[in-house]
Amino acid sequence: MPAPFGTVAGRWLFAGPADTVDSALYATVARGSVLRRRTEATLAPGTKVSGNTFFGRFPATYWQRWTNVREVRVQLTVTGGGRVSIAASDLGGFARVVATKAVVARDREPVVLAASVDRFIDGGALWLELESADGSAMTVADVRWTVPAPAAARITTLSFCTINRPDFCVGILRALAADQLVLDRLDRILVVDQGSEPLAAFGGYQSVAADLGDRLRYVAQPNLGAAGGVNRSLYEVAGQPPNGPANVLFLDDDVLLEPEVVIRLTTFGDHLTQPMIIGGQMLNIFHPHVLLADAQRTDVDGIQPGVPMPHSRIDVDLLATDAAGRPDLLERRLDSGYNAWWACLMPIEAVGRIGYMVPMFFQGDDAEFCYRARAHGIPTVTLPGAALWHTDFSLKDIDDVKIYFIRRNYLTVAALHGDLPIGSLIRKLGTELAQFLLGMRYGLAATVIEAIEDFLDGPDDLYDGGTLRLGEILALRARYPETICHPATAIPGIAPNDLAIVTSVAKPRHPVAFALGRALDHLRGRHRFAIGEIAHDEAHWWHVCLFRTAVVSDASQEGVRVRRRDRGLLLRLAWRATKVLWRFGWRGGAMRGRYQAALPDLTSRDTWTRLYRGAARQG
Repeated sequence: MPAPFGTVAGRWLFAGPADTVDSALYATVARGSVLRRRTEATLAPGTKVSGNTFFGRFPATYWQRWTNVREVRVQLTVTGGGRVSIAASDLGGFARVVATKAVVARDREPVVLAASVDRFIDGGALWLELESADGSAMTVADVRWTVPAPAAARITTLSFCTINRPDFCVGILRALAADQLVLDRLDRILVVDQGSEPLAAFGGYQSVAADLGDRLRYVAQPNLGAAGGVNRSLYEVAGQPPNGPANVLFLDDDVLLEPEVVIRLTTFGDHLTQPMIIGGQMLNIFHPHVLLADAQRTDVDGIQPGVPMPHSRIDVDLLATDAAGRPDLLERRLDSGYNAWWACLMPIEAVGRIGYMVPMFFQGDDAEFCYRARAHGIPTVTLPGAALWHTDFSLKDIDDVKIYFIRRNYLTVAALHGDLPIGSLIRKLGTELAQFLLGMRYGLAATVIEAIEDFLDGPDDLYDGGTLRLGEILALRARYPETICHPATAIPGIAPNDLAIVTSVAKPRHPVAFALGRALDHLRGRHRFAIGEIAHDEAHWWHVCLFRTAVVSDASQEGVRVRRRDRGLLLRLAWRATKVLWRFGWRGGAMRGRYQAALPDLTSRDTWTRLYRGAARQG
């Protein structure tokens, strides 16, 4: 093969990293048949294959907007006869051919095509089209999108933190070890272990650690949540900065890794005109063809994460086609408010400008850091086609300890980066708590009340990194039976054969009046149904509130939860909710100043040094 144009910006792969991944995410067959391997495809005579797919496209619009690269070359090897073409799309999704070459090759002969990156400012992508001759098979291998070498390649440390997930972690490390081109992009791989069962003691880990050698570093530390685990890599790299510009590539531990994400994020990051946070996209592990969102933001004053950016889609079936039969792929270039840590490339310059992460334990640490960075000239963009598979969010029930951190931490984000609108937040939180109580989710309501109270106590609770409150909230929730998930065949006090599914009633036209009526029913001991089984997607508050006992499917689909009316508990929690919302109205306005004043110390290296050493706060 000729000398590379510069740097590999991405590869056209023909199959995924696991058998559960549909190869149509990488390449589609318009006609004929194809024998696929990971980096190679053999087309039977008269076959046509397209790379106009989620993983097959080169995101030209992002390269034109954020880098100075104005030409990309495709390098591949071909055996046999046919045609290789580069196609392009525009904002409207209309395709055009920008380069094409007829080939007749004996044995893995090199082919190079070039395309300009100059007419994509609002949207569009590039991809390859392959067509074998009618009388000849054609094998295509080692397809690479290359760009000019950067002025200075950034030194990248890949890092993930973990808590008792050895199988996932070993899978990540094995995927990295098996791909030399990916490994060559990484200076170090840092594993931050916060679990009670050391990953280093797991047999599979020892084997892959030997394969990775000195490139791998293992650090054990107290459980400081995702914030403390992710932050550790920034702490280590900033503490011993390499000779040259550096990045840290964060991964979550509950992922199926597409190693290609390393190449696409790091090369894009190397060519940026200014430092940025570059996020990868999330696909669902249990539904591998479904994209969570194109790009996301946080509704800061609405304390709502995971809001799609304008024009972004959510829960996207990447194998679907539009009315014209074209792949349903987003052409429009989007900005991002933030990117979660499932795959995110962070320039180390961010630490110098804004400090480290807020020790929030988990939930909201990603959004807070990205919004703080944006305010200091480091925006976030989510790069299409740079992705991996993460545990489906839809299979994680909201009635979990995480709701404490979601509510407390996003109130903190609103105090730091928003207006913290007291009136609208009281309405939002009050409505939420009322619905939880009517839906007999007493533990969930108690958890949210604790979160609001702790936010109003000020930032001092953040200084322990979250470990103390985690234990206390877990103990609190254990007192509420409906927070426990049971097998559907072993429900305490209920014979499974005595249950029948009760379909949801319609959403009330006048929800406030309906809620008041049902609250009176709860106080007077009246109900429409004595007991029933309710599917998770129909467990609306206005339906569950009609039952004396409701057996509700857990979001994980692994079992059920039993919600039982408790008049005394309802009254006690309603009174606590009323008090905390009154307190929020009285004291909430002062919180912005308190949290903003504490931010420099919370995000300082001294604070994180103390937390990593496991010491109590001094003074």
